[in-house]
Amino acid sequence: MKTCLAAVLLFVMALPATAAAQEQAPNRRAFTIVAADYQFTPNRIEVSQDDLVRITLQSEARPHSFALDAYRIIKRAAGGQSITFEFRADQAGRFEFYCNLTSDPRCAEMRGVLIVNPR
Repeated sequence: MKTCLAAVLLFVMALPATAAAQEQAPNRRAFTIVAADYQFTPNRIEVSQDDLVRITLQSEARPHSFALDAYRIIKRAAGGQSITFEFRADQAGRFEFYCNLTSDPRCAEMRGVLIVNPR
């Protein structure tokens, strides 16, 4: 009986530690961003700090890029192609992403925002 009671007590005491560890574990967030008609869809991504973010950039008819200066990310997808990449959103804040290709001046109009909410 003492052994059973001790096991139950140990289990109950471990619950808060398990819950705290789960709260701190990063979430995995996946987004597909379509680059078409000189715009990103969606053009807003919202995650929590320390989330692992996976982005698939899908470029329609012509090449486009995804540049996110705060995270030192520049990825390019050829027309009709896609590219997938990941990063940890370890900085809270509001960060602009954009197409940095210079071959077509309308690419400069392609803007979006990454919002990283603090934990």
